[in-house]
Amino acid sequence: MPVDEDKYPVESDRRRFVKGVVGGATLAGITTAGSAAVNSATAPSGEGGGTTTFRAVENTDGPAPRGMPQIPIELEPIDGEDDFYIKGLWPEVSTENQQGREVTVAKQQLGGVTYSSEWFQYCGVQTYSGVYPNAAEENSDLTNYFRYTNSSQYEWQSNDVSGGDRMKLSDFEDYKTWENGVGTPGIGKPATGTWRSEGLEPAETMPVEVIRSEKIEQLAKENPDSWLAASTEKGVMAHLNKCTHFCCVPGFKKEGSGKFGAADAIYCQCHQSVYDPFNIVEASFVALPRPDKE
Repeated sequence: MPVDEDKYPVESDRRRFVKGVVGGATLAGITTAGSAAVNSATAPSGEGGGTTTFRAVENTDGPAPRGMPQIPIELEPIDGEDDFYIKGLWPEVSTENQQGREVTVAKQQLGGVTYSSEWFQYCGVQTYSGVYPNAAEENSDLTNYFRYTNSSQYEWQSNDVSGGDRMKLSDFEDYKTWENGVGTPGIGKPATGTWRSEGLEPAETMPVEVIRSEKIEQLAKENPDSWLAASTEKGVMAHLNKCTHFCCVPGFKKEGSGKFGAADAIYCQCHQSVYDPFNIVEASFVALPRPDKE
């Protein structure tokens, strides 16, 4: 089967059944045969990888095996302005002794969760320059600012900002009323961007989606000691925008998503996977190792 084709069409009940059985079996396999999975995943030369527990925007439909990893955000005050830049928080970098050798890792405790760069090591991202723990130290051009993509499905983004601009909190000031004719007005305002990718080739660009929503704001306030309160701010949340099925780039409130019950969700047009940005769940997968640098 070609990698860009799904075995079962979206209308097929068989497809939904297989997705549930295979998805459940996959997660069970990670739990019961974790050591074998780790050995298989880390056999190639490289660092990191293996069974990883992470926080994700929940996958609710379609063939995707799990949710997409959330990126904790932080707001940086802009000098001379009553505004903030939106940045993705990168885990703290350190070295560990693993199996007799010193390995550079990026991980830290945040909101009671071990947040790690390994959350993003799938779909080829494990080879991208920006995902290496100390990438910013080796390449000063790489930063944690979210920057707008050159093109976007959102009319507001195409009209109001330019590709490469840093995202600002004020860009989302109308998040309580924004709409694009898809789904419920005012449920949240999205933008597409890149992260830790300045000056890199398109094939190494880490795509992200940022959403500001009252729903996120409220959920964080309801439990101020939770992961969500630690990883979001002023209703702003972000995730790595790589579908876990075949690595396509989905979108929140995307045109055509209403046909699949995803008008107020993140929808991947390639094979109709759906994600709920307002439900952050714990998930597991086998992260791929970062190849050794030449």
